[in-house]
Amino acid sequence: MTERRPLSVDLVLAPVDASDESADAVAHAAAIAAQYDATVHVVHVLGEEVVEAIEDGHVDDAQVAADGEAITETAERIAAEHDVPLSTSVAYGFSTKMKLRHPGSVVLDTAEELDADFLVVPREPISGDPGEVLAKAAEYVLLYASQPVLSV
Repeated sequence: MTERRPLSVDLVLAPVDASDESADAVAHAAAIAAQYDATVHVVHVLGEEVVEAIEDGHVDDAQVAADGEAITETAERIAAEHDVPLSTSVAYGFSTKMKLRHPGSVVLDTAEELDADFLVVPREPISGDPGEVLAKAAEYVLLYASQPVLSV
């Protein structure tokens, strides 16, 4: 009989975009972190249109900053409600120079870089809203993550 080892969680990663489902993912990540006395890291994954606008120099800086601030404020509020530490970052979800860079790979790369122990990814309907970057990423993360993954 194999001995079961308890799950050890120090860092829960929640990739987010501008969707409502992302806030749910942060809430689930914070609840898990609270159970394990862990930290939550929220990575805001920027969509293809935003990345192209940044790379072309035609970005609406004020809108990108406002979107990022709203996402961060929501994550901070949720983390405070669960009394868990929070860190945040922003990542390009696409690249015009690297074909293999997409939201799913960005999530897995971020998890690897941060040594995340658990991932919570939003599984959202594809509505066509440019702010919803992670719609297809959940399936990719579920298939290839080496950490436990909760898709919400």
